[in-house]
Parts: sequence; structure tokens; C-alpha cells
Amino acid sequence: MTDTRWPAVAAEVVAEVVSALSARLQKRLDGAAAKLADRPVVRTGDDWSVRIDDETVLVLHAPGGTVRTADDVRCGCLLAPGCLHRAAAVTAAPLAAPADEQTPAEERTPTEAVPDGGVETEEPLTPAEAEAVDRLRRVAADTLAAGISGAGSVQQAELLRTAHQARLLGLHRPAALAATVVTRLRAARAAEPDHRLADLAAAHRELLDTTTVFTPRQVRAAARQTYREVGSLRLYGLFAEPVVSATHAGVTVWVVDGDGQLATVSDVTPHADPTEAAQLAGAAAGRPVRLGDATLSHRDLARAGLAVQGATRTDSGRLGAGAKVRAVRAAGAGWDEEPVARLWAEPVPAQVERALAAGRIPHEQRPAGSDLLFLDVTVLGPGNVPGSTAPQLLAECAGSAVALLPAQDHPRLAFAANLAALASVPGLPLRVVGRLERATHPRLRLLAAAPAPGPGPVLTLPPEYRDRINLGLERLQHADLPPDRPETLPPAAAFAPQPPFHLLTRPLEQAVTGGRRALAGRADRAAVEARRLRSAGLATAAQLLTAVHAAANDQERDVFGRLHTTDHLAFATAWLAAARYQEEVATALCAASWPTGAA
Repeated sequence: MTDTRWPAVAAEVVAEVVSALSARLQKRLDGAAAKLADRPVVRTGDDWSVRIDDETVLVLHAPGGTVRTADDVRCGCLLAPGCLHRAAAVTAAPLAAPADEQTPAEERTPTEAVPDGGVETEEPLTPAEAEAVDRLRRVAADTLAAGISGAGSVQQAELLRTAHQARLLGLHRPAALAATVVTRLRAARAAEPDHRLADLAAAHRELLDTTTVFTPRQVRAAARQTYREVGSLRLYGLFAEPVVSATHAGVTVWVVDGDGQLATVSDVTPHADPTEAAQLAGAAAGRPVRLGDATLSHRDLARAGLAVQGATRTDSGRLGAGAKVRAVRAAGAGWDEEPVARLWAEPVPAQVERALAAGRIPHEQRPAGSDLLFLDVTVLGPGNVPGSTAPQLLAECAGSAVALLPAQDHPRLAFAANLAALASVPGLPLRVVGRLERATHPRLRLLAAAPAPGPGPVLTLPPEYRDRINLGLERLQHADLPPDRPETLPPAAAFAPQPPFHLLTRPLEQAVTGGRRALAGRADRAAVEARRLRSAGLATAAQLLTAVHAAANDQERDVFGRLHTTDHLAFATAWLAAARYQEEVATALCAASWPTGAA
């Protein structure tokens, strides 16, 4: 059958096939991959085939939807296996998660024993491990210096190759971060809807940081999370959110136990067509929960409950679905009922502090829900916020104005339409859940909402919604909104003036977009911006900005005056220092922008 989607390809396969190309063919790889991606793909069982011409067929053998070896990519042309077609195919296909990181049917339980004395020892890196980390750091620096436009298929393959070598030595965390950089680079180069420049910059920073300042335990972090037995649990559904990325789609349901501890139940699978990711996420919400004998969908679980025996859970809160787990459907709880209501009882400053602290923890080690805020707000309507030209939904929380944003910017998800509907009802009190968006003024990316307890206009949601709406999966209708709208709007929100910190942030993002050359030759402008930073009391920012521009300009030239710098480590180090400083200052400014009183 004809299928426009490509199977996923393992990172080591991409690296092996691309590295086998001659230098002449590598220069043509990006263009060839773009052309091949537009050709129709025919799937027959585990084989995906593309007709190159009347006599040549390219076949990708992908059992389970993933190409695991280079021999599984076969081409009928005369130049195979060193042909451009094979390399173009693995470049155009989405990147697969490593085999040891995929979720199996049976969860792995902890088997490691703590040495005598109760203290875990940490062995130093072996020479081979240290060399692998250093090599990965240098390739990461080259990738940053190339920028989005310069980090094409060949540079991505080199990063994947060094990452695979690190993974073979058990250095799983930096290898995973390298794969994240490649995935986000591909999303940026393809202008995919879920691409955010801040996410790509964060991926570069985390990879360089992990390979520059690290401990052996950090780089040897486990390939996948371990499930631990936690006994019996009584769980209450909170909300469901769609999961849409360049390579995966599905749904995650958030639940809370009787002690107020959050956990997740997920159904996320790889996909090969970003245009269908939102539809796949909606379909996952309607699929049955794979947990014991429970007979309810993920959408139902977001409003119901579960009684679980033999439960297993990772440190990050993911619930396991092993053969020993038993689960049955139980009654849920409203957001104004215990134990759910206690999530909103935590003071706002304490919630913000917790969420900012969670941002310093690697995502796979972060406690479930530590980056979520549970707030009672009152809608103010659309308004402008610093740093944005487009109107945003504003709300009042504990006496301060908060900008409410879509949790994801994917155009086929319901977030944007729902926020636009809420913006039409100034004065509407809401109880909301969202992720803290770090900024110099309060910002929250909304995930779910419900009518807030107390007087005032209320949402009239369908009975099956149980007084809450998953803003990414369900759409508000006109009949759900209060019929009576206030004739006078609340006063416009006021935001305090902010320091010119963008003078440092902007060049760092320009380096991610345009590479090292984007900052070279701008010494005069950098000096002006550095003076503005010093006059605003940001002397350290001025010093780091000057250092980044100086490192970008410090390049070797040949006898004809052409740049031929091959070592970008000094530039990447200067960029990393500025990026880490920017991260710390942005966190401090975000904490100071939120209300300081009790919720």
C-alpha cells in the first residue's frame, strides 16, 4: 500500500551509511534527501520501498517500524552500497530512539546492590570513556558553530556517530542529548510546527554542559528508567495532555495518589509523518489504558480513578504496566475535592520555587509534576506583554498579571482555539494547571482548566467532562461559555520594566541559528551593546557578551584570506559560559516576577 510515512532509522545506521559516502557525494546529500522525501513510499509488510527511476528501487527493511542495521537499507543502483540513495533515505527518515531506551512490555526492576557500608562508590572514567566524552564535546562544538543552516546531514551523522560510540561505552546521557540536538536540528531545518529556537538552544547548552562539566555518574546515567515496586495505590485522574514531537505522538494522563504525589500513564509511539502527529495524539487519548485489568480510555482516566495493586513506578513518576500489576476502575475526584484540592493549596511562591528548581534537574530524573503550577486565576482578556508583539491571554493571579500561553504551538491541537475562547470572557474565574514558562514576567503554558470555586461567571461544560477540560484534546464550544459578558473590561495589566537582558540572549540565539559566522565581524555593535549592559548594572553579562564575540572573531585564514578554522572549542566554551549565566539570571528574574504573597 502507498504510505507517505517513512520508518524510523537507528542513529548508528544513519552514521554508518552517511560516513560511507565519498566527499563528493556528501556535498549533494541534503538536496538528495529533500527530493527523496517527496517521493511516494510503498509499504509491504516490514519493507518500505521507493522507486528512484524505472529500473531502480530503494528498500528499507524495518521490522517493528525501525531500521536497525545498515544492511536493511538496500538499493538496486550500480553504485550501491556506497550510493547517494541509501544515505538520502536514512537522512529523510525520522530518527529512532535507541533500542535500550524503548519501553518494553515488562519493566526492569532494580537489581543493583549498594556496596557494604551503605555508600555507593563512583569509579572514575576510563581513558576510553574520557576520550569518547572529549570527542563528543568537540563534535558538539562543531555543530553549534555550523548553525542550523550549516549543520546538514553530514554534520548530524558525525554527531550521531560519536554519540553511538559513547553509548557503546555506557555513556548514555551525553549520547541521548546528542540525539536530541539532531532531532531538534532536523525540526528547525524542516520548519516543523513544534520547532522552538529556545528548545534547540537548550539542547546545545545541555550537551555542551554535560560534556564539559560532569561527574562519572552523570555521564553514565542509566539508559532507561528503573521501575520500583510501590505496593497498592489509589489514584485519581487530573488531566490528559497530548504529546506531539518530530518523532513521537501520543497522550500522557496525570494522576495523583492519596498522599498528593503525582504520576503519569502514557501511550506514546513513534510516527513518521509530522502532519498526522496531532491526529495520532487524539487517537491515543481514546485507546484503552494498558494497566492491569482496567477498562477505560486515557481520556476517561483523566476524570476517573484507579485502584492498583502491585504498582511499579519510576523515580520520575511513570507507572509501569508489568504482568504483576493489577488495576480496576474506581471513582475519581473533582478538583475541589481531596486529595486533588491540596495541589491548589500550596502557596504560589512555593510552587514557582519548586518549578524553577525542577528545571535544573535532567528531564529523565525530574519528579513527576515538579514543573507544574496549580493556580486559581481570573481572566483579564487579551493584552500585550513585554517581548511579544502578538496579544496574549492575560489573567490575574494573587494580585499579579499572568500571561497564559498554549502548552504547545502545534496548529492542529486545540490549545490556541481554547485560549481564544477564554479570552472573550473577561472576569471568568478559572482553576488551571500549566507549566511554568521561564520569563521576566509571569507566564504559564496552560494544560487544563476548570471552573474555580466561588462566585462569578462559570464555564458550563458537558457532564462527561466532570467540570474540567483538557485544553489540548477537547474544544470549548460557544455554549460552554457564560452567556452574560461584562460590559466593562478589567483594567489593563501592567508589567514592570525589565533590564535589557535581551542584549545577551539575542546573540546567543543568533549563534544557534546562523552559527559562529553570525557573530563574527560585529565587534563595534557588540561594544555598544556591552556598554548598555554595563549601564544597566549587568557587568558580567557585558563581559560574557564581549568574550563570545571575541571568540567568534578569533579564526584562522589561509594565504588567500579565506576562513579555514577547524577548532571551534574555544567559541563553544565562550558560548556555553554565556548561556549558563543567562540561564541563572533568567531563573532569578522569573522568580522575582511572580507574586510573593500567599495564593
